[in-house]
Amino acid sequence: MAPSAATQSFKLNHTMLRVKDPEVSLKFYQDVMGMSLIDEHDGGDFKLFFLAYEHQNVAHRAQREGILELTWNKGTEKDDKFAYHNGNDEPQGFGHIAVSVDNLEESCKRFEELGVRFKKRPQDGKMRSIAFIYDPDNYWIEIIPNMTSK
Repeated sequence: MAPSAATQSFKLNHTMLRVKDPEVSLKFYQDVMGMSLIDEHDGGDFKLFFLAYEHQNVAHRAQREGILELTWNKGTEKDDKFAYHNGNDEPQGFGHIAVSVDNLEESCKRFEELGVRFKKRPQDGKMRSIAFIYDPDNYWIEIIPNMTSK
């Protein structure tokens, strides 16, 4: 079904995840996942971090697609027992974000070398063309092959 005139300009701009420790999460998403911090906002008792891949040449955050917003409620990093529900434990709700890569095997090898925890490696289970890794807050990230690559 083609978009209507009323929705043809819509874009899925961002997804928000709450994080316990912004330093740990920013390091993961920048160093492991290769995203760039494109904007941040301090709201007093919370802080927002906006990350994206630098594949889009746009002037403003609101014009982009595929942004990850990390929300930190200040002080959570100091509580050893604090954790967010990742949506996959009971009761289930939110499932995961997905990142496409040119070479699934090489990307998974790199994740292993960086000490990233896996939920599912490509060789596990029936679905051999995907992997799932965990971020520092135990959110799942599905790793899928970029279908335009070889």
